Amino acid sequence: MKRLRGSCISTYDWMYRLYCTLSVMDGIGNTMQKKAAELERMAEVLVTGEQLRLRLHEGKVIKDRRHHLRTYPNCFVAKEIIDWLIEHKEASERETAIKIMQKLLDQSIIHHVCDEHKEFKDMKLFYRFRKDDGTFPLDNEAKVFMRGQRIYEKLMNTENSLLQARDEDGVTYERTLVASEFIDWLLQEGETDTREETEQLGRRLLEHGIIQHVSNKHHFMDGGLLYQFRMNFRRRRRLMELLNERWRSIPENHDSPFCLRKQASEGGNTSFLSVSPTKEIKLVTAVRRSSLSSSCGSIGYYSSSPTLSSSPPVLCNPKSVLKRQVSPDELQAPGGHFIKKTFTIMGDAVGWGFVVRGSKPCHIQAVDPGGPAAAVGMKVRQFVVSVNGLNVLNLDYRTVSNLILTGPRTVVMEVMEEVEY
Repeated sequence: MKRLRGSCISTYDWMYRLYCTLSVMDGIGNTMQKKAAELERMAEVLVTGEQLRLRLHEGKVIKDRRHHLRTYPNCFVAKEIIDWLIEHKEASERETAIKIMQKLLDQSIIHHVCDEHKEFKDMKLFYRFRKDDGTFPLDNEAKVFMRGQRIYEKLMNTENSLLQARDEDGVTYERTLVASEFIDWLLQEGETDTREETEQLGRRLLEHGIIQHVSNKHHFMDGGLLYQFRMNFRRRRRLMELLNERWRSIPENHDSPFCLRKQASEGGNTSFLSVSPTKEIKLVTAVRRSSLSSSCGSIGYYSSSPTLSSSPPVLCNPKSVLKRQVSPDELQAPGGHFIKKTFTIMGDAVGWGFVVRGSKPCHIQAVDPGGPAAAVGMKVRQFVVSVNGLNVLNLDYRTVSNLILTGPRTVVMEVMEEVEY
């Protein structure tokens, strides 16, 4: 009886220890997720700040300025940036705009040119992005994010089958990576030298909120587990997101940097705006699809993930806008009904603002009304003739897109537009 009682006590003791171990493991997992969320939040601030910096350079808001016989390179005036934020609908009032810029100041994204003001003031004071003067604090966290972004861009710009819809534990997840295949690819791309080093890189990416296990049950490890990118580095951020302390990451679609911003959603359909050849703004309906695979030279996709009102998902139109298909010979025929136009488009922080689809020849499927392409006059249903001097009449849209993605930030495109009599 004593033995039995002792055995029972031993069993209870073992169960208690197991419970404590599992509790500790669960606590570690929760701690790691919280840490990843904090780091991911910091990454979002970095990406948002960088997108703003590029936009301000584009708009010539950032430039060399003189004060008291001294020149301050690459800076902006606080009062002018407040005006700019309100004009571009990034803030509804000056007080909100000041809070946005203060957030960037607190995170060491910007600073006063003489470091004399720790508060962002609505005055004629000069501020500068630290990335423009080389004072940005490049700590280990920032290095991981920069490396993660480089890997993300390289993966998105490469034709491969790494990202696919796959099942794990009876649940289907979109755009997943198999850990072992991801490691193989990173080694092939020269990102690391050994599998052990690559696995450690994957663990750092997960700990910094760049990737995640599909159900958040596992750390990164070499094997058959599935992972997804948590961050979409190409999504155009709204500056108001900086003030949303309850921010959370949204898994989004990553098809192309030419994608449009979603404008509305009703029921089973989603919509976005595109610019038609007659310069009128029209609403184009995009049908939900469960696959990212190509169909008839065009890709459409839909994100079923929950969204934030300030940062909706990116959608592309799956249905061709062409009234009829034409051949390269018809486009180049003397006395035809097409005129050639040349556009020089400087990409902004998230791309060039248009979608290319079709094949032999490709056509402009959609144009972001607020993007760089629309600003120079690009319209839907124009046919792409050349990209940076290279004739692309006999290429498909994937090849043309890759030419643009791997080329310079400023792209020169020749297109043919049908003349309607």
